Amino acid sequence: MSQKDPCQKQACEIQKCLQVNNYMESKCETVLQEMWKCCAQYPKGRSICCSGFEKEEREREKFKATSEEIPPPPQ
Repeated sequence: MSQKDPCQKQACEIQKCLQVNNYMESKCETVLQEMWKCCAQYPKGRSICCSGFEKEEREREKFKATSEEIPPPPQ
């Protein structure tokens, strides 16, 4: 028997919020923050609901590392 996803409740809350607010992400900041908090509590891969958040985090880190390698423009 598989375990329930620990962040499923937060994922469902995001979907509800987005539907109610015509998919305006800015109106759902609170529930998005709750999802981030939930995902941060568990090891990567533990929650299938967090997979998109984990991918976004990896891309953000990759971008950050790349942008740090680029020297600032001369003045």
